[in-house]
Amino acid sequence: MPATDSAPAAAASADGRPDLPPEADEAIAEPPYKLDYPWAEAPAPGQPLEVAPGVLWLRLPMPFALNHINLWLIADEDAQGPGWALVDTGTKTPEALAVWRALIAEDGPLAATPQGARITRIFCTHMHPDHVGMAGWLTRKFQCRLWMTREEYLTCRVLAADTGREAPEDGVRFYRQCGWPEEAIDVYRARFGGFGKFVHPLPESFRRIVDGEVIRIGAHDWRVIVGRGHSPEHACLVCDDLKVLVSGDQVLPKISSNVSVFPTEPDADPLGDWISSLEKLHGALGDDLLVLPAHNEPFRGLHARLQRLMRGHQRGLQRLGRTLRDGPRRAIDVFGALFARPIDGKGELLGMATGESMAHLNHLVHRGEVRAELDAAGVRWYRWVA
Repeated sequence: MPATDSAPAAAASADGRPDLPPEADEAIAEPPYKLDYPWAEAPAPGQPLEVAPGVLWLRLPMPFALNHINLWLIADEDAQGPGWALVDTGTKTPEALAVWRALIAEDGPLAATPQGARITRIFCTHMHPDHVGMAGWLTRKFQCRLWMTREEYLTCRVLAADTGREAPEDGVRFYRQCGWPEEAIDVYRARFGGFGKFVHPLPESFRRIVDGEVIRIGAHDWRVIVGRGHSPEHACLVCDDLKVLVSGDQVLPKISSNVSVFPTEPDADPLGDWISSLEKLHGALGDDLLVLPAHNEPFRGLHARLQRLMRGHQRGLQRLGRTLRDGPRRAIDVFGALFARPIDGKGELLGMATGESMAHLNHLVHRGEVRAELDAAGVRWYRWVA
């Protein structure tokens, strides 16, 4: 059973939320908010740009609504000599493969750098296809190791094994309980098992990284800091010497990462994990870091961004609470309280919106403010009880 339906790019959703009258969120004041973007434009696909000493920004295309991912190359050295440690890899697509082939060619952009065109090792922040999709191809190409947290590696292996399977009845039951019509269920059945299409088979072994571990990459120490909620055990890398944070999807400047409940663990509280992780990052990291995110552009203003993300979810929970006080709702009935844009009644966007709605509803259930009840038709209704 997959942790995602089959959507390969379930990495981020729009950060916009419906405007509220001032009295609606009197407990959450909004301070002045501005992030600093040192680079006005992103590099062209496959053209590295140095953003810190020995750290290169590489952008790859993706064939989704979110049409790019940022990868990071860190100057490294091993027994074979100099090279680059790579953080994240891009999605397995013909376009990404073409960019990688050009990048590592004998006359390509990396060959002209002091480190050359060799990859020494690959770090993947988490298991979504845009981050891990090319890892199998690259590790075999360069005979290098994959470094990941254990939960991310194993979850990716499980999801890839679902490729070509029929949709399980547990998944069908889950979305029926959310209130999906049969037409949407049919789309879910047709789309299920697509995860592995965007991921080269992973290597059969990996080097586990853990929260708090300090890893020497080239001339500098990099510390692992793990966050949860968007994925099971998402690894960020922070270098205090360079004052750089590679944040993956854990902190994005212009969009907020998708935090969803899936059929695999229908009673999970990923939103609780996500909020706790944002608080952890706020307390553990300085505000002077250059943040290198997986999407959008590098920025400064980490604490302001973390605070805004936390307030956004607090507002969503407030709106959801007011909606439920007006009467019981299904998961598909609360989209208006959480999302600024309309949600199509089928397709990928419906799946992501349902997952996020369930994350917010489950969080209120875990706080004891909401109770879930199944009706005679097997549909789950959420009732305010606080």
